[in-house]
Amino acid sequence: MTGKYETKLAELGVTLPNAPAPAANYVPYVQVGDLVFVSGQVSQDDSGFIIGKLGNNVSTKDGATAARTCAIALLAQVKAACGGDLDRLVRVVKLSGFVNSTQDYTEQPTVINGASDFLVEVLGDAGKHARAAVSSPSLPMGVAVEIEGIFQIA
Repeated sequence: MTGKYETKLAELGVTLPNAPAPAANYVPYVQVGDLVFVSGQVSQDDSGFIIGKLGNNVSTKDGATAARTCAIALLAQVKAACGGDLDRLVRVVKLSGFVNSTQDYTEQPTVINGASDFLVEVLGDAGKHARAAVSSPSLPMGVAVEIEGIFQIA
């Protein structure tokens, strides 16, 4: 039986991928009590990494789309942490978003809204969260966006 969150994802045409494996010597998530700390998820889609620099060769709109892919990967990690039952997710506690951007670029919050808006659309009130959206002069593999998150589960 498909849960309420996966039903909503399906309505949006989104299928969660398998949780991405870590790219280095770390774990994809750590659970402490009822909190799950998910390592940074980088922007990627079926074509591969979404690379580029906001304020240079990536538009704010495309950056928000890249951030949305990070949110999808975050949910995939949470689903793995929940033993495959995404409905164990109680709420998104906090996101920290990193935007590969030029020194004078100032629309980092609008970019990270791509993730925040998506999570609220899928999860409703459980998707509302505290957040940081900061600039970075570069990110791993040249990706446009990386987002880490803290989630509460039952």
